[in-house]
Amino acid sequence: MADDASRITPYDLVGGAEGVRRLSERFYAIMAQRPEASAIRAMHQADLAPIVDKLASFLSGWMGGPRDYFEREDSPCIMSLHKRYPIGAEERDQWLMCMRAALEETVASAQTRALLEPAFARIADAMRSK
Repeated sequence: MADDASRITPYDLVGGAEGVRRLSERFYAIMAQRPEASAIRAMHQADLAPIVDKLASFLSGWMGGPRDYFEREDSPCIMSLHKRYPIGAEERDQWLMCMRAALEETVASAQTRALLEPAFARIADAMRSK
């Protein structure tokens, strides 16, 4: 029988639903504030609240928490959603800059950030369409 430590997920490590929500909110706040993220900010609607909710829902399941995003009948493929946008290395790097800053500000554990950063880098790179 596995011990409890083997069942701890990244979702748990960032603080569960509250932690994922904090990370998502901070990510988009940073994107909106930093001029060096203007290219990816321009890909979003003026009101970021709906996309904050979507990111939090996606990240919850992706990090091992509730999989509501993935179990919806109309669950959109994250890759398909991003294919319509011109995402290249510059846009990927802007996204990663915002996510790294959000992780730094919302996830206290350096060990947890070190676990998540390469995974975020892989997914950001996979979103490239150019």
